[in-house]
Amino acid sequence: MQPSDRVMNLRQVFVTVLMFGVAGLLLFMYLQAWIEEHPTVSGEKLQQQIINQDSKLPHPEELATAPKNQSAAANLNKRQTTVIMGRHSQEQASPLGEIASSLVSRLSEQQKMTKAFLKQLKQVNLPPVMRPLNKSLIKDDRWKNIDEAQEKRRYFLYDFCKKYSSENRLRTHLVRMVSRIYVEDRHKILYCEVPKAGCSNWKRILMVLNGLASSAYSISHDAVHYGKHLKKLDSYDLKGIQTRLNTYTKTIFVRDPMERLVSAFRDKFEHPNSYYHPVFGKAIIKKYRLNAREEALKTGSGVKFKEFVWYLLDSQRPVGMDIHWEQISKLCYPCLINYDFIGKFETLEEDANYFLQLIGAPAELKFPNFKDRHSSDERTNMEVVRQYLKELSDTERQLTYDFYYLDYLMFNYTMPIV
Repeated sequence: MQPSDRVMNLRQVFVTVLMFGVAGLLLFMYLQAWIEEHPTVSGEKLQQQIINQDSKLPHPEELATAPKNQSAAANLNKRQTTVIMGRHSQEQASPLGEIASSLVSRLSEQQKMTKAFLKQLKQVNLPPVMRPLNKSLIKDDRWKNIDEAQEKRRYFLYDFCKKYSSENRLRTHLVRMVSRIYVEDRHKILYCEVPKAGCSNWKRILMVLNGLASSAYSISHDAVHYGKHLKKLDSYDLKGIQTRLNTYTKTIFVRDPMERLVSAFRDKFEHPNSYYHPVFGKAIIKKYRLNAREEALKTGSGVKFKEFVWYLLDSQRPVGMDIHWEQISKLCYPCLINYDFIGKFETLEEDANYFLQLIGAPAELKFPNFKDRHSSDERTNMEVVRQYLKELSDTERQLTYDFYYLDYLMFNYTMPIV
């Protein structure tokens, strides 16, 4: 090959590369101009994109009739829901971000225990089986129906927990597990507090039983919640915790999860509140409300139920959880602590007065039926709940049900029909 031929080949290569480069530049400029003339997303539009891998979820009745070889854990693992809710803008990324993956199985954050405490904890062994209730103090038949309902609840929860619970988790989180349990030593009672399920009046009862007051009706709201008159189980040493768990009568009172949620929202966000508005309200409005007014951002007042639900389902909440809407499964650990008595808010007075008979309380002591706060408001019942749920989309309602799925299963509640 002659030197002149080599020069020609190099020139041809250079010209070819240059032509491709110019063509690519022209194509890029054309596409950029076309995109600017055809915007794909409106700057003010709120969009929701939801990916639900399995929207048909089993109800508690299905669990009760499921084959024995099909564990509850397997049922839960089949249900994985991922949600993406976002506000799209030409200039700004979504402030809502990704919301909640694995709503049911997400575990609460745990503090690490020291090696020395773990060594002690290995000696703890709670009763692995359900104990029969001591009914020696029940002298008549008027409690028969309540007693039958109580036994059904106990066995239902026990059967569920046999399929789902893990003894290893019991050993790991004992002190955290008992942090919501109140102690009344005179009558040997352990009561796990579930907010929005009659807990204020139950604390009044415990104070009367403990000799701190003569009447439940004379104890103020502040004395109940801020007086620190009652001891919690986690205030005892390990031996004291173990002894009481093994020998005292353990009770929990629960409520339909949606009723609890709506009741908490009405109490904390629909009335003036010097804590929940500035701490929770401001953060919720800032993250989830488009074009929020300065006054709302400043005070945190006026949170809407839909915004509250978005916060609840968000895996990256702008502010943490609160016991008033935390799952009962994470407050009282019903599958790890074998509760002897399971009361329900729906039959609160009957269940509570029957329990007082069981533990030998004074005959004149009756469970108070007054509303602790906002007494002029209509009580949160299922009809009220339906009105709030109508503010949500079908998917938002389903995801809220997912969030409380374990509570629905454990206590045999069903999702409300709107």
